[in-house]
Amino acid sequence: MTTPNQAIKAIYDVPAPAKLNLFLHITGRRADGYHLLQSVFMLIDWCDTLHFELRTDGQITRRDLNSDGADPLPAEDLTLRAARALQKACGTMLGADISLEKRIPAQAGMGGGSSDAASCLLALQRLWGVSLPREQLLAIALSLGADVPFFLFGGHAWVEGIGEKMTAIDLPDARFLVVKPAQGLSTQAIFTSPLLKRDTETATILGFAANDGGGAENPVFGFGRNDLQPVALGLCPQLGQSLDWLAAMKLQGRMTGSGSAVFAHLPHEMEIPQAPGDWKIRTCSNLKAHPLAGW
Repeated sequence: MTTPNQAIKAIYDVPAPAKLNLFLHITGRRADGYHLLQSVFMLIDWCDTLHFELRTDGQITRRDLNSDGADPLPAEDLTLRAARALQKACGTMLGADISLEKRIPAQAGMGGGSSDAASCLLALQRLWGVSLPREQLLAIALSLGADVPFFLFGGHAWVEGIGEKMTAIDLPDARFLVVKPAQGLSTQAIFTSPLLKRDTETATILGFAANDGGGAENPVFGFGRNDLQPVALGLCPQLGQSLDWLAAMKLQGRMTGSGSAVFAHLPHEMEIPQAPGDWKIRTCSNLKAHPLAGW
């Protein structure tokens, strides 16, 4: 990865890692309709990659490198929105050409677009030679989406509120099998469902750390549940098929975020069979820290 200064005109190979929700509890709902949650967000080594080249005319463009056969990105994705928000906030006359190698699946609950936006904010500060106060940068991130601040946080986090309250936590090194079926899910359809459970009892970090339901080696990985999963199962038949596929390998699967990706902790080395159809599967490791921590 290139680290630029004012004399450097480009930054290449900037990673944007995905996340998995080890659990996701909905504990209530605010008067404005936003849901209150508790979750552990865990960084994994399934990453998009971004490249940035300086422009002096103030224009911001994005080129979709469309790797791994991903669907084309929308014309106004979170990456462009993040770049323009930062440009406005710092008052720079500089611009950038952004190229995005998209590998994290869309509509997966893995935070790919949010991670791209966070990496864009960090990289463009360096490319443009600007530095916003941390609080201001986090405010921009939250305006883009509830998951974006997490990817600026620097590591795994215990997350509360609507996603803006984060506490750093340590997690044991582990491997996971992540499965993304072809069918996606609408986050809005899940959160507006009358069937969604919204009153899960509040948990604590100490209770999470003391959990004994995830196996002798890494018990925290069996904590809680994903409250969105029962609603999602009714909306996405392939989600249930993915969980059944994991169960056939005697793995305890769970949906991440609002899906449709599911994952299971891999307690030991094992042979992974061929996935059905056009599902995407990958064996991932969790990260000790965000690759851009300290930027």
